[in-house]
Amino acid sequence: MKRPTIADVARQAGVTKAAVSFALNGQPGVSAATRERILAIADEVGFKPSSVARALSDGRSGAFGLVIDRPARTLGIEPYFMQLISGIQAELSPEHVTLLFTMAEDQAAEIDMYRTWWAQRAVDGVFLVDLQVNDRRVAVLRDLGMPTVVVGTPRGAGGLPAVWQDDRAATAILVGHLAGLGHRRIARVGGFPRYWHSKLRTDAFAAVASAAGLETVSVDADYTAEHGIEATRALLDGSRAPTAILYDNDIMAIAALSAAQRSGLAVPDDLSIVAWGDSALCELVHPSVTALRWDIVEAGARAARMLRKATDNGEADSFQEGPPVLMVRESSGPPAIKHD
Repeated sequence: MKRPTIADVARQAGVTKAAVSFALNGQPGVSAATRERILAIADEVGFKPSSVARALSDGRSGAFGLVIDRPARTLGIEPYFMQLISGIQAELSPEHVTLLFTMAEDQAAEIDMYRTWWAQRAVDGVFLVDLQVNDRRVAVLRDLGMPTVVVGTPRGAGGLPAVWQDDRAATAILVGHLAGLGHRRIARVGGFPRYWHSKLRTDAFAAVASAAGLETVSVDADYTAEHGIEATRALLDGSRAPTAILYDNDIMAIAALSAAQRSGLAVPDDLSIVAWGDSALCELVHPSVTALRWDIVEAGARAARMLRKATDNGEADSFQEGPPVLMVRESSGPPAIKHD
């Protein structure tokens, strides 16, 4: 079946194509009665104006963009991004705003994508994730004048509005939990050090643990199960192995749990495991994993509302997420052996 066009609507309504465009875009130039008739015919034949036509008529594409620069194989099992996108979609869908989502090989490719989208009027604004230290994307987006909401710390956002979480306070919750159980040597398996959230968590981990008189070590990984296992084995093979390890995501924590059990270690007696982010996986494994629960879906919805506001009037304020809830489960407990 042939897709209906603006010419089809104009012919059935007995008006010009310009009149149809005025009616569909809510512009003056047609009477109220004519507008209602045109809208009814458009609905009857199933005509929807294309994003290109809409952009040409009112400067809006009716779409927002999201580019993620991470390996494709990690996104399929990464609950964080799925929850974030769910929150964004839940906010945009009722307004018939499209989320244009794609992946990039690196930051240069991501910047090229932003330039192309803006030149082609493909999107009205973008969500910026995985903010990096000295991030080149921030200056480019500001120079383009492209409405942007950062999902990450305002410290590296260059004045762009941001939805962010208090990494130090969250770190204090986790470290305090482990210290309260009697752990004196704890480790952290973090993510890419180029990310702002990794840097903030590393700095907070060292500061909070030092204030509590704990011995610590941090190692970098890439959020994958393989790196989580490798980092765990390296930490446990050391002469002063930790009695507890904090992981920057649930995937690494669950993979490490499995590796520890295969090595004959009892969790939590020989090793306590906690995760920065919670998911259904943390509850399904045995022992279940202690984790911080964030309202990531709401963070995505908040970011969407902020971006809509930014595209409407160019102004949006940053927003700090509420504190996480520590879900204490079976993977954390007092160490069986007290180390010196």
